[in-house]
Amino acid sequence: MNILASEWLKVRTVRSTYLNLALSLGGILLGLAIAWTAADMYDSAPPHQRARAAVAELEEVVVIVPQLCMGILGALAITSEHATGMLRTSFTVVPRRWPVLTAKSVLVGLLGLLAGTVTVFGTYTLSRFVIGDRFSGVYATPFLERLPTLVTTSLSVPVFALLGLGVGAILRSTAGAVATLVGLAYVIPMICGNLPEPWSERLGSVMIGALPRQITGADLTNSVYGSLLSPSAAAAVLTAYAAVPVFVGTLLLRRRAA
Repeated sequence: MNILASEWLKVRTVRSTYLNLALSLGGILLGLAIAWTAADMYDSAPPHQRARAAVAELEEVVVIVPQLCMGILGALAITSEHATGMLRTSFTVVPRRWPVLTAKSVLVGLLGLLAGTVTVFGTYTLSRFVIGDRFSGVYATPFLERLPTLVTTSLSVPVFALLGLGVGAILRSTAGAVATLVGLAYVIPMICGNLPEPWSERLGSVMIGALPRQITGADLTNSVYGSLLSPSAAAAVLTAYAAVPVFVGTLLLRRRAA
């Protein structure tokens, strides 16, 4: 508990924590702006265009904002201490080292869960209110039917936070960790989407963005991702995104000099 309290003190006394949390929650405002613009365009469109108009579930669009922000927060939790030398002090007090990374994992995971839940459910609530029954009733699905996907989408945010922490521990570089996160969130999915079949479907199915819907068995027909995984396999892959980098980072922390 002392280690956890010490790490919490570090996290809550740096401005980057509050900045990343604020930017994450700013995703709600982004979703609201998109919903408002889409509703206005729909209302001003002629009937034949309204019949063909479509809009994505906006909470699944803006979730990338807290994903990246919390991923960066996770990376900074370890790379900033490498840069300042504070990590050597932590390891002097806790020579076994792994409890330090465990405490950091708990904290960034909880912060990611908070940011993800508030952003996803906040965006969903406001988008449903603004869009109403427009766009062929994209937000007309009952809340309880959408709840599993909302929950799994929210869980992707702490996964990114832990992924950032693990990659930061492995690379010891903030820039390298951020580049890796951006690659997983933006670059690799775009590359996968332009590959010939069956590789586009196969690789797209294991991208983080594809996993929340596959876990719940939701429809991915109009998604840019694949949908080859069973719910249990998708859950295992999502867990691996968080657990494997942290595990590897822990092993390297125990073997390398701080």
